[in-house]
Amino acid sequence: MIWSVAISLLGLMALSIPVGIVLFLLGIGVGEIYSAFPLLRGLGQVVWSSSNSSTLIAIPLFVLLGEILVRGGVAERTYAALDKWLSWLPGGLVHANIATATMFSATSGSSVATAATVATVAMPQAERLNYDPRLFSGAIAAGGTLGILIPPSINLIVYGFLTETSIPQLFSAGLLPGLLMALAFIAVTALICAVRPHLGGPSRSFGWTDRLRSLGQLVPIILLFAVVIGSIYAGWATPTESAAIGVVMAALIAVTLGTGLNGAAISQALHGTIRISAMIMLVVAGASFLNFAMTSAGLGRQLTEMIEGSGLTAFGTLMLVIALYLVLGFFIETLSLMVATIPIVVPIMAGLGYDKVWFGVLMIVLIEMALITPPVGLNLFVVHGVRKSGSMNDVIMGAIPYVLVMICMIAALIALPGLALWLPSIL
Repeated sequence: MIWSVAISLLGLMALSIPVGIVLFLLGIGVGEIYSAFPLLRGLGQVVWSSSNSSTLIAIPLFVLLGEILVRGGVAERTYAALDKWLSWLPGGLVHANIATATMFSATSGSSVATAATVATVAMPQAERLNYDPRLFSGAIAAGGTLGILIPPSINLIVYGFLTETSIPQLFSAGLLPGLLMALAFIAVTALICAVRPHLGGPSRSFGWTDRLRSLGQLVPIILLFAVVIGSIYAGWATPTESAAIGVVMAALIAVTLGTGLNGAAISQALHGTIRISAMIMLVVAGASFLNFAMTSAGLGRQLTEMIEGSGLTAFGTLMLVIALYLVLGFFIETLSLMVATIPIVVPIMAGLGYDKVWFGVLMIVLIEMALITPPVGLNLFVVHGVRKSGSMNDVIMGAIPYVLVMICMIAALIALPGLALWLPSIL
């Protein structure tokens, strides 16, 4: 049953069937073939139960928060302000790409939205100032991946819901690794451009007067992040309530600092929110039914017996799971990879003694790599689509140094679990 389910999953995805539908079809197939019970009769109840959660309301709210900031014109001003602070580093504007992606990751929760936002703002500057297209594009694609690690992360919310893990703890666990990875991206960029200065564009500098004046564009975004995340840890609000507060603050910021929220901008923000949220909820509902079907058919018991019979240690099993995600990440879209594997993998890892919060952060970093590795790395396609010129290979080659940083972060999380578990332990 294990191999037939895995092969069916890959085969149906290869046919370009929507992932949510694939998960429902697999669940129905498992129930009809491997279970003696009429599991299909429970479909309605499982879908309702998986959707009837106040926690999941945070997903459309966080998506709307990011959409408002993008449609309200805040991204351009934030990018220009960060450029004034980071332009002195080797690489100049490339650092503004990473820093802007980090700040928008801390508000939108979506990697693809973050990459699209930064690429739209930054690409015209790259062409005007003659930056190397590979490094510039790769930095945007890599910076965008931080959107699913730095809180509030939509993927962490989905992980917490499916594994019944504390979402505030997952948010705090992802914060330090996310910030460290952003700093590592900047350090690697500076090192590359110090060794090969022609990749980093022209040298520019701004005076302290310009920098201090630009704080007016940065402080509101930092305050938004502090209120959204701080209200959760202070116990003043749940993740859903903090997301609602964030939407109101984002609207105020867009009105006062951006280009304003006219009817067209609001319509685009709501349309984008509905489209993304519907896709996510279809996948979550499908994953819940597949999990129900596999559990009822005894797949979990088969997996446990297979691992126990393999003779692998806990660490050996962890290495096998990491290799599995690295391979599957080449072919399966990130959210789909998460929801399809969480019901199978997480119980196994928890049974071996690994902390579910720590493993959630490790899984997110592994999935981040999938966003910038071909052939289905979504951020690569997003950035290349915004460029409207050049080859996809430019974006792929430019992302390679940042993939190596992610591999180093995976090794660091394994060697030093406290990178992810320290903040949850003190909050």
